Amino acid sequence: MARFALSKKASDVTIMDLRKLTDMTDFFVICSADSDVQVKAVADSVADGTQQIGISAWHTEGLTHRQWILLDYVDVVVHIFLKQARRFYGLEKLWGDAEVEVIQDEVVKKSPRKSRPAKQP
Repeated sequence: MARFALSKKASDVTIMDLRKLTDMTDFFVICSADSDVQVKAVADSVADGTQQIGISAWHTEGLTHRQWILLDYVDVVVHIFLKQARRFYGLEKLWGDAEVEVIQDEVVKKSPRKSRPAKQP
């Protein structure tokens, strides 16, 4: 799914592993776009690419406003943000205990630690 987003020049592509934190989904794929047109293009690329391999989104949100489009594939939820919206909502901070992989030009860079240090008791 990250590769489909990258094919439309999505930036700051991040995969968050939530398996140890919640039962609602296993992974978030989060990415940014520079314009609402690009947000839609990235969403279309992910939807079309996954459909070609036999996977369809269970639920989608945000297609009208194009500030934040969510594609829910149950085990993976793809979040495509306009850059300002991504900063505003701060999903990476909300799920700061998740393990994170940053994808750049189809090269995976694993975070050596969590996205932020865990609080000490």
